Amino acid sequence: MKRELGIARCGLACCLCSENTYCHGCNMEECPDKDECENRICSIAKGYHHCYSCKEDCRKGLLSKIKPYGFTLFVKRYGEQMLFDCLERNEKNGIVYHREGIFGDYDEFDDVEKLISFIKEGK
Repeated sequence: MKRELGIARCGLACCLCSENTYCHGCNMEECPDKDECENRICSIAKGYHHCYSCKEDCRKGLLSKIKPYGFTLFVKRYGEQMLFDCLERNEKNGIVYHREGIFGDYDEFDDVEKLISFIKEGK
């Protein structure tokens, strides 16, 4: 895990992403989606570095997907440091962020509360 890569504005875990060999994060000018990403555009307009800083319960952009939405809710409830700690522990215990392509163990949920519990408990 590379904590220095942090969490994307939408809640995706850049710190675990296998795609980050060419992606330098949504705050960089070379981000290919910088002009289209609803979460980036909205959070910048509102003066936030992350969607989890916003008080709204938003499901636009990537927050329409369970993983970034669940990670965002997790940080709102428990803080970014606890998310890092849980993700790192889970990775060491064999929980996979990306398997083939961009889907992994955190994508296998259809209930956000179960996903949050899985992040927190690692099972």
